[in-house]
This record gives sequence, C-alpha cells and structure tokens, in this order.
Amino acid sequence: MSEWKWTRIADHDSLTEGPVWDGSGLLYNECYASTTFRWDPKTGESTVWREHTGQANGMTFDRQGQLFVCEGDAHRVTKVDLENPNAEPTVISDAFGGKTLNWPNDLAVDSTGRVFFTDPNYTGGPNNIAHESVYMAEHTFGGNWNTTRVTFDTKKPNGVLLSIDQKTLFVAESAHKPGEPRQLRAYPVNDDGTLGDHLALHDFGQSRGIDGMTLTSVGSIVATAGSSDSGPGPMLYEFEPSGRVVRTHPAPADNPTNCTYGGSSLDTLFVTFAGGEVYRVDDTGHTGHLAYPQRPF
Repeated sequence: MSEWKWTRIADHDSLTEGPVWDGSGLLYNECYASTTFRWDPKTGESTVWREHTGQANGMTFDRQGQLFVCEGDAHRVTKVDLENPNAEPTVISDAFGGKTLNWPNDLAVDSTGRVFFTDPNYTGGPNNIAHESVYMAEHTFGGNWNTTRVTFDTKKPNGVLLSIDQKTLFVAESAHKPGEPRQLRAYPVNDDGTLGDHLALHDFGQSRGIDGMTLTSVGSIVATAGSSDSGPGPMLYEFEPSGRVVRTHPAPADNPTNCTYGGSSLDTLFVTFAGGEVYRVDDTGHTGHLAYPQRPF
C-alpha cells in the first residue's frame, strides 16, 4: 500500500481531541480552550460549534445519533443536544462512590446504550478518586443513570473502543511514569456490562502508548500513538483485533491524540494532535465502522 497523503485542515493553539463525524462535517475539541469546533468539507473552514465545554475531550455518537462527551475539567460525562449545543447538557455520570470523577477522557457506547468511559488523571495533581478506572454508565428505569466500575487493574486508561461484535472492549493503558504499562488491552464484555480479565495485545515498552483509536469496517483498529521523544516516533498504527501490527504510518506532527473515519463514504480518516493540528487522510485503504452514521451500502 502506498504511503498515506496527509492534508492539514485546521490548526489551533493547543491540544485537539475527540473527533467525530456528524454525517456532513467533523466535530472536534480544542480541549484547553473549552471549545468544540465543526469543520465543514464544503467550505474547508472550522467554526465554533460549542463553548464552555469543561475542557471536553473524547466524544462519540450512539446508534440513534446522540452525542456523548467526556468533559475532563468538569469531571463528568454528558449528552449534548445537537440542535442546541450550548444548552446545559444531560449529565450521564459525574461521581462514583460519593466522590467526584477524576478527568473523564474517552468513551464508547454499545447497542443497548451502555456508556463505557475512562477516568484517568494526567494533570499531575491529586486524584479525586484514588484509582483510575474504566466505568460503565447504564440508563435505568425512571430516567436515571447508574455508574459501575468495570476495571480494577488499570493505572491510566485512555482510549476505549468496542469490537464490532461488542464482545470485547479495547482499552489503551497509557501510563506516563517509568516502569508503568503502556499497552493495548482487550477485556471480554460480560452480558451485564462488567468486564473479564484482560489480555495484553501489544506492549509499547517505555514509548508513548495509544491515546485514541477507531474501528474499521473489517474490525481492525487504527490507533494514535508515539512521539518524537522516544521509540519510532509519532505514528498511526493498524492492528488486527488479535493485536498483530499490520502496518504503521508516520504522522506529520508530534503526539497524535485521536482519530475517526468520516466523509460521505466513511473512507476519510481524521486525526487530531497535541499541538492543535487536525489532519485528514483521504485514502487509507479502509472505511470506518461507526455507530453513527452507518456506512452507506
């Protein structure tokens, strides 16, 4: 396969994250600016879509087209009204065991509406909750949401992704301290949404591990990882579901943060970066497997 051809579509002052395709444009966050932008492929321009986001990070749609957001600095996971994004969002989860969440980072929603999200702390300050775990928020009778802890072995869980059959939750264990694990992990999903023991699919050693990831229509994983500080540098990795690395693609900027497929046929890859850049790749050889919008056939 030929090398990827990268096109920069936006450039911001600080970390961009959480890209999602809404059917006709790309939504993404400039985290520290607490602003969500929307890039329009017809104009090639990005405009402010939502403000005061609580340093929103990861975002995802469910199968009904509802948008769920990790608001890290607001310490909560929310559902945002697409028609009125600056309205007060619905809070899905903001506490566990009577304590405020740490810094919710990334999330995935299954076909029953259960929201799996990671809750690490990359600030360098003290935790709100002693452990840094993956949680499952489930809609209960009466309109409430119940939050359950589903990992008990994570140090700093980051990106999270469900397999096509929803029987596996892929988790990026991406700690920063020397000696701590930087792995792509696979956790079996039980019928009640709890998780079984993980299998480490890939170990990045002491290089920067996975930040965000997305799924292709054949079930492979495209993940952002690496930096100029160590190892092979900033990369996009293609993994088989087994964890085998199929190929890698050098990134045009340092510290890629997250990615998603989009475009009219869901065959364009969009990638965000820690430096504020947003890129697209028009021919990766894949189409995306997204909960919403579904790939047209």
